[in-house]
Formats: sequence, structure tokens, C-alpha cells
Amino acid sequence: MIFKETELAGACLIELEELHDDRGFFARSWCQREFESHGLNPRVVQCNVSFSARKGTLRGLHYQSPPREEAKLVRCTAGSIYDVIVDLRPASPSFKRHLGVILTATEHNMLYVPEGFAHGFQTLEDNTEVFYQMSEFYVAEASRGLRWNDPAFAIQWPSPPTVISERDQNHPDFATWCGLCPSAV
Repeated sequence: MIFKETELAGACLIELEELHDDRGFFARSWCQREFESHGLNPRVVQCNVSFSARKGTLRGLHYQSPPREEAKLVRCTAGSIYDVIVDLRPASPSFKRHLGVILTATEHNMLYVPEGFAHGFQTLEDNTEVFYQMSEFYVAEASRGLRWNDPAFAIQWPSPPTVISERDQNHPDFATWCGLCPSAV
């Protein structure tokens, strides 16, 4: 695997090192030792799959509150997505900044999302599937979200959403969330 640091502290883009032959290719997509050597949380307790039938489907921005924060390894296994993360760690040098990357099934690229980040994505194709490896179990009481179009983040999504859940439309904005830390707004 090839680990590339991003401008957001702790987040990494990961590319597979493909070993090709006449059958196709083989590549490692996760290794506890390699994750640890790059300072990433290697714990995996749950894996999730998300399927979206329509291009433009938007999911997010989701996270779990402390002490149930989760690291995620996100990979698009069919189609493609515009994947977005937002740093919600007040002590981080990249607090409140976001990163958007394109993950595709054909590129086999992945995004490592550290604990303390919100995560969301928009599908760029019909019939898109996303696979997540999670460091923490899902806990409904810790499940949170922020509004996908909050002006505090100014995320430039590829297009207006064609499908979005009512829950995701109604997440609070950052100013409400950050009421706990007004000096950071």
C-alpha cells in the first residue's frame, strides 16, 4: 500500500500496490502492521457496505460522539464517489477544514478517516457501492451529523443532491454544534 498524507492532520489517501500478471492483479488493502507504522488506528471491529442506486445520492456528514469516535477506511467498490471529511477536533491544526477526494472502483483508492472527523459522500454514478472498515462499533446514541451544505465548511459538492435522507437534510449546522466551543466558530 502507498500511504499519502493529506493536508488534514491524520487523514491519509491510500493507493494499492498492484502486482499484475496474466490473471489480473493482487494487492493488499489492509495490514495492521503497515497502519501502525504510519500512526493510523489499525483496529477493525465492524465493516459496512452502502449501496446507492442513483447518481447524486448524498450521505452525510456523519460521525460518532466521544467516547465512541471511530476511524474509518473507506473504499468505493462499484462506481465512484466524491468523498468528504471534516476535522471536528478543536485542538487540531486542521480544525473545521474539509477535504474532498474522488474514490473509484477502478482506481482502487481508499481514504483513511481518523477519529474526530465527520464523513460524507456523493455518488458520481448510478449503482455505486462503498465499503467501510470501522474501528468502533455503531452506537445509535452516539450517532451524530452535521448539515451537508453548512456555509461554515463551504464544501463544493459536484452537483445538487438527487437523493438525500430527511435525517441528513436536517442535521444541525456547525454554529449550533460548536455552541460547546464558541471561540472556534
